[in-house]
Amino acid sequence: MPGNEQYPGARRRPGSKKGPTKGSGGNRRQGLEGRGPTPKAEDRVGHPKARAKARAEARAAQPTRTKQLEKIRRRFDVPEGYEIVCGRNAVAEAARAGVPISRVFMAVSAESDDRLGAVVRRATLIGCPVLETTKLDLEALTDGAVHQGVAIEVPAYGYTSALDLLDRARAVGHTPLLVALDQVTDPHNLGAVLRSTGAFGGDGVIIPERRSVGVNATVWKVSAGAAARVPVARETNLVRTLETLKKEGCFVVGLDGGGETLMEDLSLADSPLVLVTGAEGAGLSRLVRETCDVIASIPISQTVESLNAAVATGISLYEVDRLRRAAAKA
Repeated sequence: MPGNEQYPGARRRPGSKKGPTKGSGGNRRQGLEGRGPTPKAEDRVGHPKARAKARAEARAAQPTRTKQLEKIRRRFDVPEGYEIVCGRNAVAEAARAGVPISRVFMAVSAESDDRLGAVVRRATLIGCPVLETTKLDLEALTDGAVHQGVAIEVPAYGYTSALDLLDRARAVGHTPLLVALDQVTDPHNLGAVLRSTGAFGGDGVIIPERRSVGVNATVWKVSAGAAARVPVARETNLVRTLETLKKEGCFVVGLDGGGETLMEDLSLADSPLVLVTGAEGAGLSRLVRETCDVIASIPISQTVESLNAAVATGISLYEVDRLRRAAAKA
């Protein structure tokens, strides 16, 4: 109001001792120091990322599956040179053929399958231990193969010689029919060839020592037990072996897509034969090809470049068996 000279608001009274202060006297020192940079999310207690990090570290501290399987393999201690054969057909055929079995591993009941029952009876007869295992145990023993709940431990495969295969065939009055594989390194191919050889009356398979797969657990599995019935010869030099068989009266027929003679027209079918199959892709090696008496082919569609080595061998064995049956009836 006009004439009202009173100062609006608070005003320090004259004579007051309170003045400006320079600090808090250290009462808020910690608050003034600060807390440093903000920690990462995975380092904050209670944060979801921190909990996820803790779970990952716990899993890493536990033994990995690979280490677990390796520990199981060490526990069963398979002797050096021994093979683990798995799969119901392969195991049953091995037992039926009298293959020496040192141990039987079973994760299923023998009552569920007659083949398993036959394996247990064979093991009991020869005094072989039958061990109850878990499926994880079998996975470790078979390196992850499809074991079907059963596996056996057998000694290293016993190879024979090519001349022995020839003598065995002649001893039973059979016209010899042998299969030779030239640098075939896939165990699935060897297993399938053994199966076809047994199915179509072959007397054995010849493989070289170098650059070729041997009879291993995969071969046993793929052959569905034929590895127990079809003998395999392992020779140092395949070319020299073929030349020796030729001197013994055998004809050597090489399989190649560019062969001029068709397998279905092979005139030598009723003679002692050695069918030679080369590796898929590479085919017959030069020296082996030069050793062959005939290069035969299988007619196929132009849309397919070539046949798998095992498939070509199976078809050729079938053709030879068919031609021999036809000649026997004539």
